[in-house]
Amino acid sequence: MQKIYRDELLLRTCHCDMQGRWRPSAILEAMQEAAGTHAELLGCGRNRLLSDNIVWVISRIELHMDRYPSIGERVTVETFPMPCRRCFFPRYFVFRDAEGNTLGCAGTLWVLLDLTTRRMTAPQSVAERIPNNADLVPPLPLPHTVPRTDGTVETRLRTAAYSDLDVNAHVNNARYADWLSDALGTAVMRQYCLRTLYINYAAEVLPDAEIEMQLIQNGLSYHLTGSCDGRRHFEIGGELMERT
Repeated sequence: MQKIYRDELLLRTCHCDMQGRWRPSAILEAMQEAAGTHAELLGCGRNRLLSDNIVWVISRIELHMDRYPSIGERVTVETFPMPCRRCFFPRYFVFRDAEGNTLGCAGTLWVLLDLTTRRMTAPQSVAERIPNNADLVPPLPLPHTVPRTDGTVETRLRTAAYSDLDVNAHVNNARYADWLSDALGTAVMRQYCLRTLYINYAAEVLPDAEIEMQLIQNGLSYHLTGSCDGRRHFEIGGELMERT
């Protein structure tokens, strides 16, 4: 079994924001692609799972960034899973620049979704495909709950549009980082970037759902929630840092 998978990226303009830095949603996309490729190599990727009418979906993310690389830089995405915990599959990521310096790291929790019932399903034989990585040291503990902050609440509505959706027919996990950046606004994102990003995906957002988003920003701390028909669908929190 391939315990660790590494993918090298050349950052292009499509991966970067208006400051020319690696966009948070593009980081999540890179994580998704690396995880998917590794899962295929392990025999538990999307193509294999679809025969059982199940797919991987992400439940929680914790991202820490020390530096955001720029257009033209080469980045290595390193990922490895850890043993299944009940119905949750932990997977970790480390991002390095061309010299091998650590840019940041992330921890994630994944579950299996039944495409018919749209509910979480048991790990079944998938857990047996996960390599024994007990000898590896994760860069973070298991993803934490989303940190909260106090302050004035700004409320806005957002509809899950066609471009937000992925092959699982719901809003893609990476799009929530774009929703957060849009909610914080151009003035904030021009001066700051995300030092930490915590996302709890409580329930999938389906096509055309109208989401009520509530944002609190207090100094460098932020907190964003999204609800529909009285049900919480996602919660995001973390801290900003000055751009350099």
